[in-house]
Amino acid sequence: MTIFNGYIGTYTKGDSKGIYSFTLDTEAKQISNVKAVAELNNPTYVNISNDNKVLYAVVKEGDKGGVASYAINNQTGELTELSRQVTEGASPCHVSVDKNNQQVVTANYHRGTVEAYLVNEDGTVNRSTSIMQHEGQGPHERQEKPHTHFSGFTPDEKFVVAVDLGIDKVITYKIDNGALTEAHTLLVKAGSGPRHITFHPNGKYAYVMTELSNEVIALSYNAETGIFTELQYIAAIPEDFTENSQGSAIHITSDGRFVYAGNRGHNSIAVFRVNEETGELALVEYTSTEGNWPRDFALDPTESFIVASNEESGNLVLYARDKETGRLSVIQSDVAVPYPVCVKFLHA
Repeated sequence: MTIFNGYIGTYTKGDSKGIYSFTLDTEAKQISNVKAVAELNNPTYVNISNDNKVLYAVVKEGDKGGVASYAINNQTGELTELSRQVTEGASPCHVSVDKNNQQVVTANYHRGTVEAYLVNEDGTVNRSTSIMQHEGQGPHERQEKPHTHFSGFTPDEKFVVAVDLGIDKVITYKIDNGALTEAHTLLVKAGSGPRHITFHPNGKYAYVMTELSNEVIALSYNAETGIFTELQYIAAIPEDFTENSQGSAIHITSDGRFVYAGNRGHNSIAVFRVNEETGELALVEYTSTEGNWPRDFALDPTESFIVASNEESGNLVLYARDKETGRLSVIQSDVAVPYPVCVKFLHA
């Protein structure tokens, strides 16, 4: 029997208390043991250190916002707060940590910033070492100012990539001991609203999910310069779907063969096959998320399953994944979690 432990970041509305843990039994093909393990305000995004010792969460504290770190008890899944760094203003919407657990970066949607932090050996986070303020706007009504939605490390961790929905930009920053300096900016299609990015394991391609136009942008990536080049735009929802839908999360399999993209409104996960020679995508299928407003999803460590989170209907969905075709089959859809946003598994 193989049991994997995971965590869910939530909006603390209604009954939600903060961060929840859960277990996935891959033999029984079942999610269970959902419980609150840390009480904090709006930990909408979490990330876990490579050694599974520390969980990082965005946090709201009154009129302040920032990042908190927690020690993970690998036996019980319980979390113990180690540190919290908050400043005046809205809280971030995304947090990433490097492989050596030495640097953390956050993206702040409301402030339009990227912030870098240095991490101590015990997992405590120091005050931010670098704040990059984005400028500009876009043609869409929600692009009145910068809205940074993602910041994370490139595969070789020489750079940090920021994705800004408000100004239609993917910005590459050089990072050195917590110091950020701009290296390159890619301006994507006006009004598309880029939200999240994932890298192909070969390091040559990356895929951006757009929120406003509900598309995936395939990019080539130069690891030496940090420069991205557009390859393809492909719709993540059917052409005849005219109701409100907004792109959410995007993830790729470790073999680089399939990309999965979430659609809030269409309430689906779009499955794409990767052409490994060109980096371009071809649609395989759309799969219902059996709920409303799928905010995020995660592949389990075996990549035989996917767990998705429906924010507005308050449920997790478990899919079996066919590794040959990429197709998803719903196994379980009644796992209750209040206002779930982000799903993360402990690393195998």
